[in-house]
Amino acid sequence: MIRILLVEPVNLLRGALAATLSLEEDFEVVADLGCLDEALDMARAVPPDVAVVNVDLLADDGLRTIDRLTEEQPGCATLVLAGPEAPGRLSRALETRVRGVVGTQAAPSELVQGIRRLARGERVMDASLAVAMVVAPRSPLSPRELDVLSVVASGVPSEEIAAKLHLTPGTVRNYISAIIRKTGARNRLEAVRLAEEAGWFR
Repeated sequence: MIRILLVEPVNLLRGALAATLSLEEDFEVVADLGCLDEALDMARAVPPDVAVVNVDLLADDGLRTIDRLTEEQPGCATLVLAGPEAPGRLSRALETRVRGVVGTQAAPSELVQGIRRLARGERVMDASLAVAMVVAPRSPLSPRELDVLSVVASGVPSEEIAAKLHLTPGTVRNYISAIIRKTGARNRLEAVRLAEEAGWFR
């Protein structure tokens, strides 16, 4: 029996996935969660063989949670569900201990097959998502601009950005103007979103 830990933030989709996977005679969905916060405790209670996780949950804290899950449960392989719209996020996930990726547009049978392959110790990679990562746009921003944008992402005002990076407020404003122009964003928040989705932050 393959024990599955399912983590999907959209309730309707999570319910559909849990129901679909439960139809397989050799699958047991031991937990279906809406966020990663409870994943470690749940995995300690009922060690899963495969964790199926939505890529949208794998921001910095999410990636750290997956690392801890793998450290604590070395017999558990992580499979990420991802769409083509955020190749950068997927690329960062694959730099951790994620062993499989299935596209959100895949047929249920592909997900089932991917879970079985991971449980056998194989790796799984959706071909269309691999192509999306390869053709993803490279960052037009300089390393210093990325430094500024990463602090902008924390939501602090320009004065705090300047103090943190030892710059003048005017220099920060100039950097932000250049970042918005180079990314084609309408404002700094959209520039942050574009950078996060493209995987320009490291």
